[in-house]
Amino acid sequence: MDQKQRTASNISASKRGTPTVSRVTSDTLIELVYDRDARRTALVVSRFGGLWNIEQEVKIETGETLVPYAASNNLIANECVLLPSKPVEFGLKHELLEDIRSFLHRYVDLSPLFEKIAPYYVLLSWVHDAFNDLPYLRLRGDYGTGKTRGLIAIGSLCYKPFFASGASTVSPIFHTLDSFGGTLICDEADLPYSDARADMVKILNCGTVRGMPVLRTVVNRHKEFNPQAFKVFGPKIIAMRGSFEDRALESRFVTEETGTRPLRPDIPIHLPSSLKTEALELRNRLLHFRLCEFFKIETDTSALMQGVEPRLNQTALSLLSLIDDSTVRAEVQQALIAQNGDALSERSETVEAGVLSALCEAFATTKERQVSVRDVASRFNAVHAADYGGPMSNRWIGQVLRKRLRIASHKSHGVYVIAASEQSKLQTLADRYGVPFMKPSPEPPELPSV
Repeated sequence: MDQKQRTASNISASKRGTPTVSRVTSDTLIELVYDRDARRTALVVSRFGGLWNIEQEVKIETGETLVPYAASNNLIANECVLLPSKPVEFGLKHELLEDIRSFLHRYVDLSPLFEKIAPYYVLLSWVHDAFNDLPYLRLRGDYGTGKTRGLIAIGSLCYKPFFASGASTVSPIFHTLDSFGGTLICDEADLPYSDARADMVKILNCGTVRGMPVLRTVVNRHKEFNPQAFKVFGPKIIAMRGSFEDRALESRFVTEETGTRPLRPDIPIHLPSSLKTEALELRNRLLHFRLCEFFKIETDTSALMQGVEPRLNQTALSLLSLIDDSTVRAEVQQALIAQNGDALSERSETVEAGVLSALCEAFATTKERQVSVRDVASRFNAVHAADYGGPMSNRWIGQVLRKRLRIASHKSHGVYVIAASEQSKLQTLADRYGVPFMKPSPEPPELPSV
């Protein structure tokens, strides 16, 4: 079949039904596959727990007819999105995981723990839509430390990986994630502005939770503004040199620090052509794993960690639920708990933590029913004035209390004060910022009325 015939066939298929990459119904999985040699796409349909067949048209219970995306699609033809070619028996789960680990070990130098985590994350990517919350993987380090190599090796095994870079505009990323789903693999993710306002940060912030699309204004052919919701939920693996300014986003990553040890001498300098073939073979087995195991996947609440922030448990639980090796699960949990401790330590050094510590101390040492913002500022400056090049004003301290810590103040007898009723917030805030919490002094007893 020549190019004109394939194009005509794809146009005809589009007229017959809805071009589809993936679809999950109550008991059916439908997945797009691509035969690179024949340059042909098709849909794999599994209705009976792993039994499958390949079809060009699929009618589903809603009456809709699904057809495969065209093989001439730029993302497919240019291998910007990698697809399996057909399901292949995956064997046993631990065998599949070991083969993934061996593949990664051949081509990229990862720390021993991350080499255990990465195969499970690959597995998670293939069943990620069975969960409501996901973590991200990150490789962080200086140039020349193997970040890009790690992205290529891990990403080539993931579910419908889409390769992009920090230089890419966000529009094609929005549209590709919305249309194809799958795993975003992003290199050079260091952004000029990486706070919560950056578009790429919005994709990453919203992409960990199902049902949190990003709204964008789109102009239709009639030049009418028509807001569109782009689905960005899914696994993501990024490489970067530094960190994001947005601390909320930082909490979503499981991070491998690259360049912290000498490179293993057996790692090839150039990736061999065999990598693509090996990766395709593993993607085919991973597709079969999805077909067989998707409807069996359940969240394992016994994997919840004690003493960490709820956000970490929320995002990490999907990954931990897939780790049935108790030893590996314990190692991963300890690493995540240490990561939580590092985040808490960093937060304890912020200005919010310093002001909160001063406020806790003021309430703990007063016998009054309120403390003044002036007193809080005095205690803060006694410890931190040198860090900020001089004492901070009462007004500045008051803004930190109100806008960042959400501690209300009001004016009383010409000065701003914090009422004793705000003490109910202090224990939770102290835990969050890693600040020692001192119980307030007992209130003086009321004198009996005469």
